[in-house]
Amino acid sequence: MLTVARAALYAVVPAEVIFAVLLVAGVPLPRLVVVTGEALVTAVIALEAIAAGRLVWERRRDGAGWGDALRSVNRLVPERVRRIMAFDMKGLVSVVLLVVRRRHGVPPGAVGLPYAGGQLTLQLAFLFAMVVEAAVAEMLLRGVGAAEGVRSLVLVVDLYSILVVVAIIAACVTRPHVLSDDELRVRYGAFFDLRVPRDLLSSVRVARNFNESGMVRVEDERLSVAVASQTNVVVELSEPIVAVRPLGKRVTVRTVRFFTDDPTALVNALTETQN
Repeated sequence: MLTVARAALYAVVPAEVIFAVLLVAGVPLPRLVVVTGEALVTAVIALEAIAAGRLVWERRRDGAGWGDALRSVNRLVPERVRRIMAFDMKGLVSVVLLVVRRRHGVPPGAVGLPYAGGQLTLQLAFLFAMVVEAAVAEMLLRGVGAAEGVRSLVLVVDLYSILVVVAIIAACVTRPHVLSDDELRVRYGAFFDLRVPRDLLSSVRVARNFNESGMVRVEDERLSVAVASQTNVVVELSEPIVAVRPLGKRVTVRTVRFFTDDPTALVNALTETQN
């Protein structure tokens, strides 16, 4: 039933979005289509409720508490979808943190290692271009006499896209790498977070690479967390650890390469704490 419920959810959500777009745009839909669509949505909601109830009941039958049992409902949504939704939530939280000038996950006594400077200019230029595009699109649609529903829909999509970019910038600024007494935390905004215990750091050196491909890449147990195709710090581990890629894939790594605005600050901080 879990597989069927997931498949139904995958099918009904895009269909509902399409229906909403058509209705907002003022496209007339046959009454039979509307009634059939709403009946299918109701059936899917009932199916999801039954599947959720079965998941909770099975967990309770296995001896789990109510908290764990209720959390098992998350299995209705695939991990990749849950992680994407988490990216959005963390991004919005990061916007708030940026406004109040606070950083996430940097406890007292820890060293925050920013990396946003390596890409901030490019990100701001991209954000400016998106704002201009939204304004131009609105003027063009008004000029051709587009329906108000169409203009509103395009404007909502543009504003949401701008918010996403702002959230990505805010997450990179407010979620730096962190070096504490217990661990080295390597991050990229809301998308990636790797905690490396301090006792597994066998060596840390500055090594600049300007030809990285992809934001988070793993090859032959070498992890690269790049900023604007750059890394400038290489960390060798005494034993492998498991890293979780942005969409949930688990990989084993022995070497970590990443970027920070001031790589020597990391080396100096490690030297000072080890002495």
